[in-house]
Amino acid sequence: MTGFATVSAAVEALKTGAYDYIEKPFTRERLTSLVERLIQARAQRTENLLLGQQLNVGDSHHGIVGRSPRMVAVFESILRVADRNQPVLITGETGTGKERVALAIHEQGTRKGPFVAVDCGALSPHLVESELFGHVRGAFTGADRDRKGLLETSAGGTLFLDEIGDLPLALQVKFFRVLQDGEFRPLGTDSMRRFEGRVIAATNRDLEQAVKEGTFRAELYFRLNVLAITVPPLRSRRMDIPLLVHHFLEMFADNGPVTISPEASNILAEYDWPGNVRELQNCIIRMIANRKSHRLDIPDIPALAGLSTNSSARSALDEAEREVIAKTLLDVGGNVVEAARALGLSRATLYRKMRTLGLRETKPS
Repeated sequence: MTGFATVSAAVEALKTGAYDYIEKPFTRERLTSLVERLIQARAQRTENLLLGQQLNVGDSHHGIVGRSPRMVAVFESILRVADRNQPVLITGETGTGKERVALAIHEQGTRKGPFVAVDCGALSPHLVESELFGHVRGAFTGADRDRKGLLETSAGGTLFLDEIGDLPLALQVKFFRVLQDGEFRPLGTDSMRRFEGRVIAATNRDLEQAVKEGTFRAELYFRLNVLAITVPPLRSRRMDIPLLVHHFLEMFADNGPVTISPEASNILAEYDWPGNVRELQNCIIRMIANRKSHRLDIPDIPALAGLSTNSSARSALDEAEREVIAKTLLDVGGNVVEAARALGLSRATLYRKMRTLGLRETKPS
């Protein structure tokens, strides 16, 4: 609380941990609104921390955050399958966090070996067999030394096959034999070696439909689908979005704490996020990188969020922005210059927004 607010003093206060500051004289409504926002932000942060402590998998290390029923079911599944030796199949849309779930399963389990992740879609069709099974010197042109494959390097740990649906059909047959018999043969040798790791596979494809279409082997699908976990899309667990927003703010803010207004948080929670958690994370990173203060608000929401393409979200955004601008003008007695400074906008931009949103300039009486 200050009667002599300056930009440098405000920035310094925020850097040292202040949530916000207020200038004298102030109205009771202004103080009440500020305290309410502080209570909400503190409650959300506390819920997030408690969830991580209770489930032991929802911490920032894995980036798995949520308290919705669907995510609680995912957490319970992680704990249930962590110490099992059977394969796990994780399904879900792109960006939902399937690799993070796989890593959480590995970390929660008793295996102390490495977590070896590979994107099946990124493997060269000509080298994929060598990448998985390894080879001995002279196995093919250019093989000038023995090389361990991923099956061998993941010994005692977990082999995570991302986008298993992109594995070539010929390799699917051979990989099924690995899961069935627990053995594999490197290229260029007749000797079999034991597979000592655990397999977790993930896909954003409908493998059951792929089996019907003949693009995925039925026997491999049934062998992988012993323990199954489905990671829900973000649009089906909107109550988790504010938690994720605050989680990412804590994770990526590198120059003092950064907060977000309830109005901006609500707008983010109303968007469908087709890119799921990954898209939301990128949005928050961009907001932090381009922020004008330690408090994010509606004008900080970037175009990449795609809110303008969603009519209901656009309407909600306009209404929330109108409310913020109107309240700021009220707080500063209708002074557009002061309101623009408080909102981090130029005077011309504020005038344009006021015209667009149907707000009129009010002169102090």
